[in-house]
Amino acid sequence: MFSEIVKLPAPRYDSPTSVEAALCARRSVRDYKDLPLTLAEVSQLLWAAQGITSTRGFRTAPSAGALYPLEVYLEVGKVKELSSGIYKYELFKHELIKYLAGDKRTALANAALRQSCVKNGAVNIIFSAVYERITGKYGERGIRYVYLEAGHAAQNVCLQAVSLGLGAVVVGAFRDIEVQKVVNMPAQEHPLYIIPVGKMN
Repeated sequence: MFSEIVKLPAPRYDSPTSVEAALCARRSVRDYKDLPLTLAEVSQLLWAAQGITSTRGFRTAPSAGALYPLEVYLEVGKVKELSSGIYKYELFKHELIKYLAGDKRTALANAALRQSCVKNGAVNIIFSAVYERITGKYGERGIRYVYLEAGHAAQNVCLQAVSLGLGAVVVGAFRDIEVQKVVNMPAQEHPLYIIPVGKMN
């Protein structure tokens, strides 16, 4: 079924950039150089988004009841050692599973109301949610918990981008059904965020 499985480099757990410095430097960056990211940078960004941080399966972002409704996709435009296409992040193995081949940045940007940052980023990180994982326990209030969790995870990505010297911006304006089609999401998944990332001008 899958055309490619990519084992990601192990994430690192320290850097010269403090949390305070990353918070001070974090800005929405929408313009990027036409340069590729490295596989190590991609690995670090995805680990920041939803990486495993304990033997009990806890992750980099908190989740109500540790139910973890989020899924993470990577839309690759330009990454060294990685072909263009749509990948899903398999966090327990810290690897990527390729679903679709080809550069989908233009199609994704069209779904996001033609926002140029989505088209011009080296990659786009896409968060989706399976609401039923959390509403089964918390009812309708669980939907609120999903949105809180997505915010935690997105901020992790933005701060990690700062630490790596990369630019990123969170995008919430898009047509859900079109994003689902571009990414080839299962029907039970609902897109929440697109985060373009690239080398800064």
